[in-house]
Amino acid sequence: MSALWLEREPLLLASGSATRAALLRAAALPFEARRADVDERALESRLVEEGADGVAVALALAREKALAVSRLAPGRLTLGADQTLTCGARRFAKPGSRAGAAATLEALSGRVHELHSALALARGGIILFDVVKTARLTMRALSPGFVEAYLDAVGAAAHASVGAYQAEGPGVHLFEEIEGDHSTILGLPLLPLLAFLRAQGFVAS
Repeated sequence: MSALWLEREPLLLASGSATRAALLRAAALPFEARRADVDERALESRLVEEGADGVAVALALAREKALAVSRLAPGRLTLGADQTLTCGARRFAKPGSRAGAAATLEALSGRVHELHSALALARGGIILFDVVKTARLTMRALSPGFVEAYLDAVGAAAHASVGAYQAEGPGVHLFEEIEGDHSTILGLPLLPLLAFLRAQGFVAS
């Protein structure tokens, strides 16, 4: 276990995201990944019907994931996270197909969109801390030919990523400007998380 981590047991990550796992690993935070049994789409649909915006949806999903896994391991610190993408009044989900990815890129081309990254930390079925951070990304105007070449290059990764890109990879070719913390763009705002962990004595300060 990392010398920076002061808890007896590793953090529980309520997610199967390889990107979030890589961020925690790079920050020397020991963790175990355990997927949350949460119907994300049903919860999201209900929240949207109630008028929730992208920030509220991301935060609610992060909290629900953290609570679901925390209840199964009451003594463990549990981290849930989620990310939503909005462009104007429209919210975007993972495209799920090449055609969906192309449609997403067409809608975002030449426009500014926002990534809202939320996290929640729970223990014993109680939320200890939560936060949402937002990054703003300006996508350049994309030609149809470039979109096809880009989708050929990234393959199925575009189908499984909100916005049809991974900005830390070939997706960087899509942008004119990116404003926001790197970890927020990747879906797990580490700086506020680490600040809370330090303040509570969970990591070395």
